[in-house]
Amino acid sequence: MGEIFPEWLKQRLPSPSEVARVGRMLEDLRLNTVCQSAACPNLGECFSAQTATLMILGHICTRHCSFCATDKGVPGEPDPAEPGAVAVAARRLKLKYMVITSPTRDDLPDGGAQHYANVIRAVTSENPGIKVEVLIPDFQGSEKALRTVLEASPTVIGHNIETVPRLYHTVRPGAIYSRSLEVLAKTKRLRPGTLTKSGIMLGLGEERQAVIEVMKDLLTAGCDIMTLGQYLRPSMNNIPVCRYIPPDEFEDYKRIAEKLGFKTVVSGPKVRSSYRAASACLQVAA
Repeated sequence: MGEIFPEWLKQRLPSPSEVARVGRMLEDLRLNTVCQSAACPNLGECFSAQTATLMILGHICTRHCSFCATDKGVPGEPDPAEPGAVAVAARRLKLKYMVITSPTRDDLPDGGAQHYANVIRAVTSENPGIKVEVLIPDFQGSEKALRTVLEASPTVIGHNIETVPRLYHTVRPGAIYSRSLEVLAKTKRLRPGTLTKSGIMLGLGEERQAVIEVMKDLLTAGCDIMTLGQYLRPSMNNIPVCRYIPPDEFEDYKRIAEKLGFKTVVSGPKVRSSYRAASACLQVAA
C-alpha cells in the first residue's frame, strides 16, 4: 500500500507525450537527469515544460546519504563525450537557463571539477546567452577544484546544506556541515560576482529554531538564494518522513529568511533546489 500524502502535496498528472518526448531525447544522448535519479515529484511538470536538471558524471554516487535515491556503488570513468551531449540537449530544448548537477565523485582526484568546467564551457559555447547553474558536491573541501569550476564562469553556484547540523550523522553521514558552508563562503571570496544558492529539506525531525540558525549560517557564508522544500521518501530504503510541513509554515520560513536578508527565497512543500531555478535567479537580478 502506497504512502498517503496530504492534500497540499497532490498535483495533476502532466502530458505523458511531452514527458516521454523529453525522456527519449535525453536517452538518445545518453544523459541522466537528477529528476529521474532522485525520483523528483516535479519531474512531470518540468519535462512538460521542456526543462530538466541534467546529472553529469554518471548516475552512481560514492556517498550514502539516507535521503537520496541516487544509486550507490563504484562509478565508471567520466564520459569525454558528455559535455558535447549536454550542449546539444540545451540547444534541442531551446533552453535559456540550464541546471547541471552530479552525484558525489570522491573516487576522482578532483571530484569531477574539470568535467564540470568542460560541460559549462561546451554549453555556453554551443548556446550563446544561456545561463548555467551548477549544483556541485563539496569536492571534499578542495579550493583548487572549486576554482576549476568557477573559472568556467557559471551564473550560479549551488551547494545544498540539506538539513540541520544535529541530523547530519543520519541524513548526510559522508558530509560535514562546516565544509558545506565553506563551499559557499569560498565561492564568494574567490568570485564575489557569482550568485550562490543552497537548500534545506524539512520534515526530517528538525526544530524550527535550528532551521533559523541554518539560515543565519548560510547568510554568514554569503549565500544569496535559499530554497526550502518538503522531504519526500523516494523509496522504502530511504529515511522515513517525520512530518509533512503545511504550506503556512513554509510561508513563515520564507518571511523569516527574507527578513534576515536573503536576496531570494523559494519556499513550499513541492520546492526542490533546482525547481524553477531560472525565475529565482531572475528575481535576484531584478
